[in-house]
Amino acid sequence: MTAAAVTSQDAVASAVRTVELPDSPSLLGLLPADGALSWVRRGEGLVGWGEAARLEVSGPGALAEAAAWWAELSAELGGDDPVGVPGSGAVVFGSVAFDPAAGTSVFVVPEVVVGRRARAAWMTTIGSPSRPDPASATRAEAPGRLRYADGALDPASWCAAVAAAVRRIGEGELAKVVLARDLLVTADVPLDTRRLLDRLAARFPDCWTFAVDGLLGATPELLLRRTGRELSSRVLAGTAPRGAGADDERLAAALLGSAKDRSEHALAVDSLVRALEPYCSELSAPEEPSLLTLANVRHLATDVTGTQRRSGRRGAASLLDLVAAVHPTAAVCGTPPDRAAALIGELEGMDRGRYAGPVGWLDTRGDGEFGLALRCAQLSPDDPASARLFAGCGIVAGSDPAAELAETQSKFAAFQAALEG
Repeated sequence: MTAAAVTSQDAVASAVRTVELPDSPSLLGLLPADGALSWVRRGEGLVGWGEAARLEVSGPGALAEAAAWWAELSAELGGDDPVGVPGSGAVVFGSVAFDPAAGTSVFVVPEVVVGRRARAAWMTTIGSPSRPDPASATRAEAPGRLRYADGALDPASWCAAVAAAVRRIGEGELAKVVLARDLLVTADVPLDTRRLLDRLAARFPDCWTFAVDGLLGATPELLLRRTGRELSSRVLAGTAPRGAGADDERLAAALLGSAKDRSEHALAVDSLVRALEPYCSELSAPEEPSLLTLANVRHLATDVTGTQRRSGRRGAASLLDLVAAVHPTAAVCGTPPDRAAALIGELEGMDRGRYAGPVGWLDTRGDGEFGLALRCAQLSPDDPASARLFAGCGIVAGSDPAAELAETQSKFAAFQAALEG
């Protein structure tokens, strides 16, 4: 299924303009009340609003269709770009379904993009976009009383699903599976996307604060960045809660020394490296993981870097082609991925939608960044006061259902803190 761009390519291409900005704006502070698009980390990145073009796509060739659509549109999107850095000029924000063949992926080319990178700041416009109402800059107050409800599975049922997965792993069916759960929340007043993004960015400055078509969150995991031929990725797998004082250090040391967590992490790194190797002339990953410390949890982390081949069928792959090649990694699906995906469908009891799918942006030069949509919520299109939160865990041999449930609760807390104020 493919939905055509809402604005014709000829109309879009005739009015693309990029200008340098004299000051470095606070990106999230620019967003209007509706249609926020975001990819921001430590104050740098991109925000956008309005829709110059849009694609919704699903099916076995969804990402190939999206790549072809963007390549065709990019060829027409010339315009004047005096900035010339990754993200300047026209860009498309994308949010990909966890299962692109079954779910709907959304790609939006905004009418206005404002970017900030190092010492550069710029704005790109397409056509004659309307300006946000200045009154909309005021963030809504806290959402009042929040009511939570179980999603597809209550905690006891989800723990039973984890126990079933551990049995299947013990029987040799697979090495790892990632099981997620959802949590429903309803507020007294409509949820303000901008307030949530502000709070997520403040609490998790080392994460990428994202928003695309009502899916928003703060992800610590960079699936794939491409700048020219240079590729990079941050793999996270293996999690421990934070503690206070000496207990915090004990938890950190236990995570680094955990055979279970290191095994889970190695599976995630190996799956990414194997998927990227055919496309790269050089590819490297440290032998030992490091610790990524966030406000609520710690993760085992490995930064993978590589150089894409200059030529050849695979060397000419676009960023979306590469995303299709590496997704889903073991970090969000399991090992081997086909068996893990089948077990997810059997045990989770829910449609993930775009949760745990790639999310990010791509410019007309082919540069871009895609993370994984984690620590996130999908705002309801039918009820602006309600949302669906997601959290998941990697299940391997030796996983304890009660401990995995506690890990999901720690991950839910990231978004709940933004909601509750």
